[in-house]
Amino acid sequence: MPRYTPEQLEKRNASKWTTVQAILAPIQFLIFLAGLTVTWLYSQGMWVTDFGWITFFVTLKTFMLVLIFVTGGFFELEVFGHFAFAPEFFWEDFGSAIAMIVHISYFILFWMGLNQQILIWTALLAYLSYLVNAAQFVIRLLLEKHNERKLKTGQTT
Repeated sequence: MPRYTPEQLEKRNASKWTTVQAILAPIQFLIFLAGLTVTWLYSQGMWVTDFGWITFFVTLKTFMLVLIFVTGGFFELEVFGHFAFAPEFFWEDFGSAIAMIVHISYFILFWMGLNQQILIWTALLAYLSYLVNAAQFVIRLLLEKHNERKLKTGQTT
């Protein structure tokens, strides 16, 4: 099912927020990979010996997640008339909200003084929540690009 009407598609293609999202998304993915790697290496006792690096990357990843959610809100407002949770992006926004909750829970547990093992598992869960949400975005993007190609070639099925 196409997500965009022809008018919305035109707005999407003309929006500066589309460009912003296209720049931020790969940066966020690289931060995810770095954070996941550091967390895994620390948990295995390999090369990374300072737990502070885990917190640094969860912090950076959380910042990027919030930044992309806010800029995505401006995109949705411009294209769909809703700052967030537009019907066309409801599940992506819901997934982003879950990912933010899991990321923020890391800091709550950190400030509560829970042990490093729990924090490591929370960081890994936060990264998993991002990965599921990112996969959802990519799948929807690929489906939408497929629909756009069909529209250009005049196919209806």
